[in-house]
Amino acid sequence: MKRRYSSLILVRPSRQIGRTILKKTIYFLFTSALLMVLSSAVSAAEPRIAFVDATKVFEQSPQYEAARKSLEGEFTRRDNDLVAKQKQLKKMDEKLGRDSAVMSESEVKRLKRDILARQRKLKNAQTEFREDFNLRRNEEFNKLRRQVAEVVRSVGKEENIDLIISDGVVYFSKRIDISERVLERLRENFKSYQKK
Repeated sequence: MKRRYSSLILVRPSRQIGRTILKKTIYFLFTSALLMVLSSAVSAAEPRIAFVDATKVFEQSPQYEAARKSLEGEFTRRDNDLVAKQKQLKKMDEKLGRDSAVMSESEVKRLKRDILARQRKLKNAQTEFREDFNLRRNEEFNKLRRQVAEVVRSVGKEENIDLIISDGVVYFSKRIDISERVLERLRENFKSYQKK
């Protein structure tokens, strides 16, 4: 009985080792075949990556200049009115400082109240102006950002680019920079829009 027992112990581990070796071999062959298939698929279709300098495209586009001029035209009159009111207040304040010694006490109080009231109105008008200007500027620039994003997507699809990277890039090669192509397309779009 002792012999049988010892032979079972010796045979059993060798079968387990054989099975383990067989499993590892099959796993290795399967993994190798999978890696070969994947590497050939990746090398067959190398991903294309491009970079767009969003700030450059945004600020050098003709749409940006048109939006800036439109905002300037829309808000120049109000800005000039505010500047004129500031100058008028400054003159009133200078008059108070210069003539207060020769003015009656009631005239000085009246002039001070008038200056304070005008300062409040001017401050409110300036706040309203800034809010209106910022609102319109954001509207125009958001519209331009959407146009730029649309053109970038269009160029990416036409040139079969898999990934387009923008802000936050530490380094990029000029070889992958498509900013000029995007700018050229924006210029074309702007010219065709102006003809309409």
